[in-house]
Amino acid sequence: MFDAHPRLKQHFSALRTTAEFFSLRYVRESGQYLSVRKNVAEPPHLSHDEGAMLTVRLNGVEAYAATNDISLPGLQAALERAEQQARLIFPHALLDLRDQPVSSDIADYLSPDLEQAFPSLSDCYQLLGSESCAVPKDERLVNWEANLGMTHVEQIYLNNAGAELRQAQRFVYPGLSVTAYDGNDSQTRTLGGTNFGQQGGANVISRFGLVGAGPRIADQALQLLLAPNTPEGSRDLLLTPDQMMLQIHESIGHPLELDRILGDERNYAGTSFVRASDFGHLQYGSKLLNVTFDPDIPEQLASYGHDDDGTPASKQFLIRQGLLLKPLGGALSQYRSGMGGVANSRACSWNRAPIDRMANLNIEAGDQSLAQLIKGIEHGILMSTNRSWSIDDARNKFQFGCEWGQLIENGELKGVVKNPNYRAISAQFWRKLSAVGDASTFQVLGTPNCGKGEPNQVIRVGHASPACVFSNVDVFGGDA
Repeated sequence: MFDAHPRLKQHFSALRTTAEFFSLRYVRESGQYLSVRKNVAEPPHLSHDEGAMLTVRLNGVEAYAATNDISLPGLQAALERAEQQARLIFPHALLDLRDQPVSSDIADYLSPDLEQAFPSLSDCYQLLGSESCAVPKDERLVNWEANLGMTHVEQIYLNNAGAELRQAQRFVYPGLSVTAYDGNDSQTRTLGGTNFGQQGGANVISRFGLVGAGPRIADQALQLLLAPNTPEGSRDLLLTPDQMMLQIHESIGHPLELDRILGDERNYAGTSFVRASDFGHLQYGSKLLNVTFDPDIPEQLASYGHDDDGTPASKQFLIRQGLLLKPLGGALSQYRSGMGGVANSRACSWNRAPIDRMANLNIEAGDQSLAQLIKGIEHGILMSTNRSWSIDDARNKFQFGCEWGQLIENGELKGVVKNPNYRAISAQFWRKLSAVGDASTFQVLGTPNCGKGEPNQVIRVGHASPACVFSNVDVFGGDA
């Protein structure tokens, strides 16, 4: 672990520059993705990537250059390219960053259970094959897949203020899906959708509940095939954590990214309905809504000690009792706007510069069990596991579809319905939050594929949430 550190540190000390500040961020990433589809093992997808980003601050202008040549000449050449870029930018610079603070921290951050070896390819394929073979034989079950992804990342950050920050992390992504078809309709049921990823080792597979799940997921796919379509109208909506994850991501996470609010994403992924003047004033949701930036849950995907600019990360409330308090803005956006923020300046790899990104964005647990949530609903519907989403450029009006629906009548779960969808407007929707599940309903989830930025960056994001109830939401079926 960190075997490149001594050599990088030696090279860094030998670099020559006229910049008042410079830094190096080294990233080495290796990964594997394994799949067994209909009892047939597919070839493994293996990856490896390694390189470094050099950043300079020259006459108050910050610029960067990246290289996959981490020899001293390679790093020196990248540093000189960054200097040249800073000089070219200087006549057009909008900001003078000479007074922006820089990190001098020395720290390590490790994923939990990193010292435990991960199962071999052979063992992983055996596990996936067993789960695939456990799917029952039924002519209506036309496709099924068990899969397992794993990524290992080592990152080293050095700067001329004395910072030495090292992170070693392992990310694990189990998956299982089954598709049923009756000649007219097809329905897919997955275990957690694409929303389950955590840091750790083989214990992530156990927490996911992959072993033994095949028959249950297959049965649910068949139930959906036989179920009636979701009725249309206004109902109370109970969302389980695997759907809450997307709800948080799209209608809280992206709208609160400060660079988006400042206009940086306008020509690519849109803007935000949130304005800078809303912080401290806007009632974003009901008083039951408490949203945190929380890098302290060890197994969550975006837990870390420092962000990619070297800012130390700590848990902070973005929304408390429904009131909007703080944006998702890293050090540069904070400096630009004069607003507070969090340590969420992140890059997807060595060849991308850090930008404001969601990290672990969570809803704090409430005080009701799942049974209590259901009992409190007279006329409603439970929805689980996202399968479709659409939201406008300002992250305001949305329409989301789920895999699984169950009607709730007079405080009891009733029959399964298929093609459940709902639509609303973000801030109005969160103000309809009427009940929040307790710790027994709370799940730590995450996705590896949040995209943002030009050039595009696909990054890991964590969302943890309890089950939540929203009053009087417009729901409809797939043919509405």
